[in-house]
Amino acid sequence: MKVYVVGKGAVGSYLGDLLQGIGVDVTYAPRNLSDVTPCDADVAIVAVKSYDTASAVATLRAAIAYPAKCVFVSPQNGVGNEEQLIAAFGAGNVVAASLTVPVARDREGRAKATKDGALGLAPTGETAFNWLVATFASTGLTVKVLDDWRSLKWSKLALNVVANASCAILNVLPNRLVHFERVFALEIRMLREVRAVMRAIGVAPVDLPRYPVRGLLGVVTLPSGVARAVLASRIAGARGTKPPSLLLDLRGGKPETEVTVLNGAVAAAGLEYRVPTPVNAVYARVLDAIAHMPQLWAKYRERPEVLEAEVEAEVRRQRALARGT
Repeated sequence: MKVYVVGKGAVGSYLGDLLQGIGVDVTYAPRNLSDVTPCDADVAIVAVKSYDTASAVATLRAAIAYPAKCVFVSPQNGVGNEEQLIAAFGAGNVVAASLTVPVARDREGRAKATKDGALGLAPTGETAFNWLVATFASTGLTVKVLDDWRSLKWSKLALNVVANASCAILNVLPNRLVHFERVFALEIRMLREVRAVMRAIGVAPVDLPRYPVRGLLGVVTLPSGVARAVLASRIAGARGTKPPSLLLDLRGGKPETEVTVLNGAVAAAGLEYRVPTPVNAVYARVLDAIAHMPQLWAKYRERPEVLEAEVEAEVRRQRALARGT
């Protein structure tokens, strides 16, 4: 078997190393499109950040000699990546994936799992790809097959948005966020928006390995005080002092983040299906603005009252728009 990996970050390296460990021929894409050479790959793993998916598609078009015979696997965060791959290579050749194994670099720069987890796989077409499931399982990685790829990706999104954008905007770690009572209430509202959007678009939450997503979205239906207490306990225990991905991006000075395919995707779907999503809309807009203009960060760092005020202004704006339609 030959596997072509686009993206040699933590996830791409981790999966590539696992496959090489069982004798799979793994090739990593070069950084520059001009350096790409065609290959006869059976599987292509797209492990780039979501904002680089279009570039990854261009690389794959140049690299995969016989795309009709190749399976394109996307373990990326957020929603919208599979749609781009489907448009390029067809639904029958795309498999949505969700990796719930936390991966970090060790001192030698190798990608290593920091906790247990698994790989969720869900074909976007009719083919089951049992051989692909067996290959990943042969590496020792737990593999869970799901029927609905949209449920898989939206359920992972529900996990990714918790204590992520809010921590990034305020420049605080999750264990500190839980003590900002009024802003933490925004997290509950944000997750309620995610749940409402998923219901509106007809996507049911599914539990992922180590992560009971249905329980998470069930918690936010409880009275706000109870929901805050339960969720705060889980966040403090699970994430604690670990900086979330969006905060790492801002601290690293990256001009692009994945907030567009996370909170931004919720806000976009809410607009399409007429579901109010003021918290997700503000999180996406503010974080994207900070990424493109870092000096704006000073306005929000450890100032939860500023973020809360923007959300309430967005609530009024969305209500006014609803009355006008």
